[in-house]
Amino acid sequence: MHELSLAMEICRIAEAHVGPEGLPWLLEVGVEVGVDGSVEPDSLEFCLEALLSRPPFGRARPVLDARVGGELRVTYLEIDDDRPTH
Repeated sequence: MHELSLAMEICRIAEAHVGPEGLPWLLEVGVEVGVDGSVEPDSLEFCLEALLSRPPFGRARPVLDARVGGELRVTYLEIDDDRPTH
C-alpha cells in the first residue's frame, strides 16, 4: 500500500514546516490529490487519519481536495491560534 508511504511523507512535510513543538497544535493538513494519478484518495485519507490521530500529532485531520491531473501536494497546514507562545 503506497498510500501509507505517501501519508508518512506528508506527515514529515508537516513536521518540517511547523517543527516538533508545533505538531500538537496542528489542526488540519490540506492535501491536493490528482484523480488521474496513481493515488487512491480514500486509502490516503484513511492512512492520514490514522497517523494524524496519534502522537506527536493527536488532533490534526486531513482535508483532501480532489483535482484533475496527477499531482499530489500539501496545500496548507492550519495551526491552532490559541497555542501558548514562549
